[in-house]
Amino acid sequence: MSQRYTITAALPYTNGPIHIGHLAGVYIPADIYARYLRMQGEDVAFVCGSDEHGVPITIKAKKEGITPQQVVDRYHAIIKQSFLDFGITFDNYSRTSAQIHHNTASDFFKKMYDTGKFLEETNAQLYDAEAKQFLADRFVTGTCPKCGHEEAYGDQCENCGTSHNATDLINPKSTISGAKPSLKETKHWFLPLDQYDAFFREWILKGHKKDWKTNVYGQCKSWIDDGLRPRAVTRDLDWGIPVPVEGADGKVLYVWFDAPIGYISATKEWAAREGKDWEPYWKDENTKLVHFIGKDNIVFHCIIFPAMLKAHGDYILPDNVPANEFLNLEGNKLSTSKNWAVWLHEYLEEFPDQQDVLRYVLTANAPEGKDNDFTWKDFQQRNNSELVAIFGNFINRVTVLTHKYYDGVVPEPGAFTDIDKKTLTEMAAYPEVIGSSVEKYRFRESQNLLMNLARLGNKYLADEEPWKTIKADEERTKTVMYVALQIASALSVLSEPFLPFTSSKLKGILNISSSAVENSLGWSDVSNKDVLLNPGHTINKSELLFSKIEDASIQKQLDKLEANKKANEAANAEVTPQKDTITFDDFTKLDLRVGTILEAEKMPKTKKLLVLKVDTGIDTRTIVSGIAESFSPEEVVGKQVTVLVNLAPRALRGVESEGMILMTENAEGKLVFVNPDEAGVGNGMTIN
Repeated sequence: MSQRYTITAALPYTNGPIHIGHLAGVYIPADIYARYLRMQGEDVAFVCGSDEHGVPITIKAKKEGITPQQVVDRYHAIIKQSFLDFGITFDNYSRTSAQIHHNTASDFFKKMYDTGKFLEETNAQLYDAEAKQFLADRFVTGTCPKCGHEEAYGDQCENCGTSHNATDLINPKSTISGAKPSLKETKHWFLPLDQYDAFFREWILKGHKKDWKTNVYGQCKSWIDDGLRPRAVTRDLDWGIPVPVEGADGKVLYVWFDAPIGYISATKEWAAREGKDWEPYWKDENTKLVHFIGKDNIVFHCIIFPAMLKAHGDYILPDNVPANEFLNLEGNKLSTSKNWAVWLHEYLEEFPDQQDVLRYVLTANAPEGKDNDFTWKDFQQRNNSELVAIFGNFINRVTVLTHKYYDGVVPEPGAFTDIDKKTLTEMAAYPEVIGSSVEKYRFRESQNLLMNLARLGNKYLADEEPWKTIKADEERTKTVMYVALQIASALSVLSEPFLPFTSSKLKGILNISSSAVENSLGWSDVSNKDVLLNPGHTINKSELLFSKIEDASIQKQLDKLEANKKANEAANAEVTPQKDTITFDDFTKLDLRVGTILEAEKMPKTKKLLVLKVDTGIDTRTIVSGIAESFSPEEVVGKQVTVLVNLAPRALRGVESEGMILMTENAEGKLVFVNPDEAGVGNGMTIN
């Protein structure tokens, strides 16, 4: 009898598209796991959905002048398509704005409310009198009470990672109006996490000390040891699921409370569509519940959501929460607001049909135990020297030689040598060792084992040299090619969880199927079947599984990131504060004239200075200007400029400078001349 699994992947937040950090941290590992279990014949419900409530969405809607629903509709479509494009095999991808989710979350809250699982408290919250609304955490910024960071949010400081209440902030201000908020009393409901302290010490600190990842267990232990405190489950907001009790007008379920219930509603939606009973996937102790998340969600999935499930009373608890750390990009933290990311929908536009390359690289470099870094050079190197040179090269040689020697027909083998037997025995061991790593959530390790099978095939061919034996020993060549084709078949099966598009393409080349029909192969067949491709079976024409990625493609991506960085720096550049106020008489003392640079040369033994001869209209004079690092002498000759002509002369390196050229900087920090836009403005014309 098969084991039942409920696999959840963190609900992506619908205020932007999906980037590689999301894929590496959550969705590829979850998909590898789900695909592998299905290939083992297990009963799997793999669910996810768009997280569509919460303050950041209302902020984005206000900023863009549209409704929150329009924001989530846009990004839900983009995110859902990205997952489809990358072969993430959710059994159901739902959304928290769906009616089934509203009903499920409301019922969940109501059951806890009716059984007295919440604390009801009236306390003072920050209120913006100008905007006439209570301020949710992300509508408040201020100085962190722990580290002093001046741009901390109302719920968390991104500088030191500390969680706090908005009322703890020093010098808080509203991000809506910029006003200093006041305190105003409001009623809310709280989940008393402190009442579950003994439960968590038993369930996590004792029960999962050996089977949960170190980073997950450590963060949970830190939270528990620090002392669990009641946490609000409702918010004063007009976007979300209304609190389903009397006296709760203008209040919604806090997004952290409603979002994980989205896993349950997504399972309900899937079960209804498939004609299944959803309850065993969430209420049967024989079901294994596994949450795939990033490290920023550990507390929610290991402490808060389990406390909700425990308080409700009807649900199973997670068996494991294999959270990953963060993926950085080219040495810097991924940032959606700064556009420092590789967006999935953009990747496919620039690397069409190369989903598996990104899946492979992100798995090979997955941040399983610590933060890791994605670089475009590593992406190129892994594609060219691993996927192309190892996996692709082996398959290409096998299929090309099979067509060259036998018109694409699998040859009948002769007697097996010891090396043949050893190679086939090694091949048959791979399903178990790869599967063991997958079941331990070691996806980097399991993918590397898959590549070792391709390496085994390459070494076998290199050692046996069928291109040489074909001339002297045709029977031996048939045996070698037969063994190589068995390895190719094994790769077509075992690569499916990691490289699904490649697996499908390879099965097409080998003319085999993964469905329950003739010529089909399953995971266990690689170990249990004596023959994977029968003699006499005809394979199709060879195709390249992977193509080399050239330097130009990589440089294009690096240039794109650099452009994003400069644009972000320009957008966030601090404008120099206004200087002290002057009178009109002060301004009229400045004699600004239009002039033209006649001659220019570098001042000897300096990097920055150019010596200019400038026609000011009233005379020709020498001006020394610190622009040599931005302009060559040749570039500035003939340039019309603005000159401060009545500046007191000043000796610079023995040269007397009689004025100043007016300059500014553009968004990239490059010096720019301040000069008249219109042509025909003569030298000596005054600027006033």
